[in-house]
Amino acid sequence: MTDAIKIDVWSDIACPWCYIGKRNLENGLAAASADDDAPVVEVTYHSFELSPDTPVDFDGDELQFLADHKGMPREQVQQMLDRVVGVAAEAGLQYRFDLLKHTNTVKAHELLHFAKAQGRQLEMAERLMAAYFTEGRHLGRIDDLVALAAEVGLDADATREALESQRHLPDVRADQAQAQAYGISGVPFFVIDGKYGVSGAQPPEAFAQITRQVWAERREAVPAAS
Repeated sequence: MTDAIKIDVWSDIACPWCYIGKRNLENGLAAASADDDAPVVEVTYHSFELSPDTPVDFDGDELQFLADHKGMPREQVQQMLDRVVGVAAEAGLQYRFDLLKHTNTVKAHELLHFAKAQGRQLEMAERLMAAYFTEGRHLGRIDDLVALAAEVGLDADATREALESQRHLPDVRADQAQAQAYGISGVPFFVIDGKYGVSGAQPPEAFAQITRQVWAERREAVPAAS
């Protein structure tokens, strides 16, 4: 039996390209899963904060934040966001930057680690990104995060305790240290089986291709190892 291919994804729930990359990865894996010898894959999400100095409550819209953060004119930022909206739509995602509430994401990352410990990380990552980019939900406050956690079946009281105690903050920092060790400076970043690095929101076909390639390499290696 060939072990599952491990795909480790560094991302931030506030990164628009990360949600696009997530969906493209899922679509690519779905295509590969139709193969006669379908790859077995295990996906894990890791923490990366794009703007750790962002306040929990940012007074301004997404245009204002990016204009200030990147030093770009609002008109140029709007063009950039329009482009992202178009790419997201191609991936089947309806971004609503007009609703988006920019916030600090460290608590959301802690929640992803809590969800991972409960076997619900993939569902939690999807719920957080959808809430942020398509529903205008606030993801910086514990109350809001607990409500979203409950939606994917996590215990509300246990979630609150984990977030208030900062139990998983060391896990967030460990992910960030690993990203630094890998030399990851931007997200999304995908590490395939610990040896292939894929940067950016690649198209589904690219994810399907590399998954099939790694699976074939694994299959070829099995007889030699036995």
